[in-house]
Amino acid sequence: MRDAETVLLQGPPGVGKSHVCVALGVKAVQLGFSVQYFRFDEPMTALRADAGMPPVRLKRRKYISTALLLVDELGFEPMTRQEASLFFRLVSYRYGRGAMLITTNKSIRDWTELLAGDEVLATAILDRLLHRSHVLNIKGRSYRLRDLEDALKLAHA
Repeated sequence: MRDAETVLLQGPPGVGKSHVCVALGVKAVQLGFSVQYFRFDEPMTALRADAGMPPVRLKRRKYISTALLLVDELGFEPMTRQEASLFFRLVSYRYGRGAMLITTNKSIRDWTELLAGDEVLATAILDRLLHRSHVLNIKGRSYRLRDLEDALKLAHA
């Protein structure tokens, strides 16, 4: 966090990415850092509303000024061109200024498709996100589906 690095947690739904994200956020708060948690659509709504705001005023926004920004559930829906541009703005403003932790169900090779099919924009975003980053790939089966399977086995036993 002191080095404004990024953590990218990748993996299929249900493997614990959000749980790890929140746990690391709680630990950061315990260590005295400011933390903001958003599901991916929430900062996008704020960025849309703030699109015309000059960068000097944006610095006061929590999604810019917090020490650690947690962005959960990136990639469930492809972004529009406007959303991809706004996400680039967020990543650019935080680059080198604050740590980010992003959870996603998409591998890095799928980000062009996620970012409105714009290869140049995807490259620019990934260039900033992956510089001084930690990419963690969580593999496995969904905990929720395993719980359901266990419950069904008990019901049929």
